[in-house]
Amino acid sequence: MSKVHFTVYVGEAKKKRFVVPLSFLKHHSFQNLLSQAKNEFRFNHPMGAFIIPCSEEAFIELTCNL
Repeated sequence: MSKVHFTVYVGEAKKKRFVVPLSFLKHHSFQNLLSQAKNEFRFNHPMGAFIIPCSEEAFIELTCNL
């Protein structure tokens, strides 16, 4: 069985593309990041993607712990 993934862009000034497992959506800490993105961008960003408004380092640290 293959894993399902989705793409997010992470960063403050410069955005970096990450492909993450769909299973991240069940984690409260990842849901908090998406909630912040919703509040900041309303999911209507010109890039047409999920934008996570945090530093790349913070995102990597969080996802390494999931």
